[in-house]
Amino acid sequence: MKIIIVTIICFFMTQTALYAQTDTKISKDDSSHAIVFMYHRFGNSKYPSTNIRLEQFKHHLDYIEEHGYSVWALSKIVRYIQEGKKIPKNTVAISVDDAYKTTYTHGYKMLKEKNYPFTVFVNTNPIDNRSKNYMTWDQMREMSRNGVEFANHSLTHEYLLPAKGESKDAWEKRFKKEVTQAQKRLQEELGKDTNTKPKLFSYPFGEYNSNMANLLQEMGYVGFAQVSGVVSVHSDLRALPRYAMSEVYGTAKGFELKINTLPLPVKSVFPWEPVLGDTNPPKLELELQRPLDGIGCFVGSGERIDFQRLSDTELEIQANMPLNSPRDRYTCTAPAGDGKWYWYSHMWIIKKDR
Repeated sequence: MKIIIVTIICFFMTQTALYAQTDTKISKDDSSHAIVFMYHRFGNSKYPSTNIRLEQFKHHLDYIEEHGYSVWALSKIVRYIQEGKKIPKNTVAISVDDAYKTTYTHGYKMLKEKNYPFTVFVNTNPIDNRSKNYMTWDQMREMSRNGVEFANHSLTHEYLLPAKGESKDAWEKRFKKEVTQAQKRLQEELGKDTNTKPKLFSYPFGEYNSNMANLLQEMGYVGFAQVSGVVSVHSDLRALPRYAMSEVYGTAKGFELKINTLPLPVKSVFPWEPVLGDTNPPKLELELQRPLDGIGCFVGSGERIDFQRLSDTELEIQANMPLNSPRDRYTCTAPAGDGKWYWYSHMWIIKKDR
């Protein structure tokens, strides 16, 4: 029965993701956490993989309201983590990547009706170029006056991992320009305090490596990835997880499953680096803070991984077949009682020439 239930859970896992976690201590208190959802487009079924249907989004917002969840801005959740404060039970956040036009025409309207704060990660070049598919600065200024916060999603939304043949110095210069120039434009258009308390950054395509994550941290930013999982006070601030919502994975059942997840009590993970080396499928070692029953691990397609238990708290996970380019993942879940599930995902980036 546990196998069947966990398999059903895996079916509803989000397709686009990327997350990694450093070695860290995890307490037995699973209540200090928040669920962060990520959206892109609203009511634009031309792009089903990044779109949420309006009736689906309405259900999400109604469920949040009817079940007594508190909706916080991402900046508030991050400040609680940075300050070591306990995040109250039933806290969620809503984020939107790319600043597409439908964020203003549909998403903003529905969220404003509920008086829910949310955060939009903006890649600024399309806004400056007045692309018809994106919001305008005037629309964002209106939203900002009504409590919407805006954060950094790079200048161009290009792939930011080192390109083939690109030197480390050239890559670092390019990455810093993408971040600093986008931040400059946000503050010029939306105010000097925009995205400063703290500074938030969402990796384009959810892709990063350890050098990028470390450099981002040195620049004073908190990073958000595109991997499913729960944000907690023990999360790595270089790559915080979010549940991506789309037409397929934003169904009522899928949403209700994810909003009721808890952080899998991971003590350490190896390797932290998400970019694959020469070995595919890769091997992932997880150490848990305490033993858990009913653990199931899967690849992105939903195929079960027959992991090895090295001890009561140590797992060695390796898929049976090579992972699919450009991104794939390992996800492990376990029943937490009361219809809730522990959840952890680790994404892998399979190298390809760009």
